[in-house]
Amino acid sequence: MALPRPHRFDVYIAVGGLLGGLLLVGIGLATRPAKDPITLFDGPWPILVPLTVMAGCELLRRTAPRAALLIGTPAICADVVTQGSLATILMFTDIVYAAVLYGPLASARRTQWITGLLTVAGTLVPFALWRVPEALLIGVAFGIVAYAPAATGWIVRNHRDAAEAARLRAEQTALLAEMDRTQAVIAERARMARELHDMVANHLSAIAIHSTAALSIDTPATSREALSVIRENSVEGLAEMRRLIGILRDGGGDREPSAVPTLDGLTALVEGARANGLDVSLDTGAEGDAPAPVELAAYRIVQESLTNALKHACPGRVTVRLARRDGSLTVAVSSPYGDRDGPRAPGSGSGLVGMRERAALLGGTFEAGPDGNHWTVRASLPLAEPQEEGATA
Repeated sequence: MALPRPHRFDVYIAVGGLLGGLLLVGIGLATRPAKDPITLFDGPWPILVPLTVMAGCELLRRTAPRAALLIGTPAICADVVTQGSLATILMFTDIVYAAVLYGPLASARRTQWITGLLTVAGTLVPFALWRVPEALLIGVAFGIVAYAPAATGWIVRNHRDAAEAARLRAEQTALLAEMDRTQAVIAERARMARELHDMVANHLSAIAIHSTAALSIDTPATSREALSVIRENSVEGLAEMRRLIGILRDGGGDREPSAVPTLDGLTALVEGARANGLDVSLDTGAEGDAPAPVELAAYRIVQESLTNALKHACPGRVTVRLARRDGSLTVAVSSPYGDRDGPRAPGSGSGLVGMRERAALLGGTFEAGPDGNHWTVRASLPLAEPQEEGATA
């Protein structure tokens, strides 16, 4: 298998180290004199062998740091039995540093321990044998050539890993923040869709049904009555739309907040449904205050249920009941169910989805469906510690 291509910076180091070593050999500068007892090969030429091998190891310092160290160690040992070159020693210290910095974690930790033990052994053993203070210099040389580069590489590696971990944490934090922002935008859009549907659908449904009746029954009295209802619902729908648009445009909070619908407004809501032609009875057995999100959800569920009754219910009594039981506010709206002869308004199913979402946001339950010859909408909304629902209508 072919070795990976050396890094450009490693090529510069290898070429610079080789040229520097050749320059030192050319001017005759070595680390030991020719008559040194440990020098087995005199002259400048033996120096070139470990110098060239060490320069080749520098090419592998980043792509194959362990191989570079394994090859460089015999080369530095060979340099010891020659007159020696400072360039060879400096390149070996860089190889030790690179092996700890770029090598696998286990290999880097092992290299640091081995160089540390060699430094300790190089200090204690010669001193124990010769009993002279100069013997301690051998340990100093081991420390400078082997342990110091390894320790430096370990410190730099720790800082690099810490910086990488901090960068990853920052990216994760940014990603989580973006996800939170996206979820908040989606939740706000869903809330505004529910509010827009609940506020406007009732009026538009009444307009559609009465305009259909005026077109199908060509009598002046019916047309006049239908136009009156259409006008009333148009004005109220426009007022609701203006209020919602004002809320959306006003981001500074300088305006007074709009009144949030409560259970006290159910009477007026039922009266409006009766004006649109529904026969509605209201039973508010839920006396006492409820949390604002619960009152808003109950109001909107009753409002949407009456709108659906106006669009789809058969002639007959529509009943609205509210009751408190087991720490919850129960809302039940029942309307006649079956074939309808009169005009219908098209439905999209968004109303049922919105009512179910309102109940779920408060930790409650919602169900809707036929019950005998009636269509019943029933919701149970907990009164204790409700979750907040953005409740500006």
